[in-house]
Amino acid sequence: MRLTTKGRYAVTAMLDLALHGSEKPVSLADISGRQDISLSYLEQLFAKLRRNELVKSVRGPGGGYRLSRGSDEIFVAQIIDAVNETVDATGCGGTSDCQQGEVCLTHHLWCDLSEQIHNFLSQISLANLVERREVQNISARQEARSQESRDGDSASQENTLSLAEI
Repeated sequence: MRLTTKGRYAVTAMLDLALHGSEKPVSLADISGRQDISLSYLEQLFAKLRRNELVKSVRGPGGGYRLSRGSDEIFVAQIIDAVNETVDATGCGGTSDCQQGEVCLTHHLWCDLSEQIHNFLSQISLANLVERREVQNISARQEARSQESRDGDSASQENTLSLAEI
């Protein structure tokens, strides 16, 4: 089965947004820091997510992104589809030229599996994922590391200021 990093990163970023975006918009820089996903890659993904009306952007100071609707109304399959990703179990990428330009013996089996996976992901909302204890524990760990990093940066800046004053 093939699901590239584009689909994985899009789902991860949207889950991060669902976890952290209830009070205020979330910046892509914050998502990038917590999830270790390139900021420029997130910008590309969020342009597609915005075009597909899964997120909305908030401009200005304190701006960022919010979910366009409730996390219980956004499903994993929608996110994957929005970034032009497919969940494909075929060896031919769905082109039906698996065996010397023709359909192989098991092509339809793998097509059916791909459809089942898509249907499965169509039933899992961001809210379902947010409710999972292990997701909450991982999110808390990531947030703590992110806070430690911000605190370390602040202490470093304070030391730099102190040395500059000397």
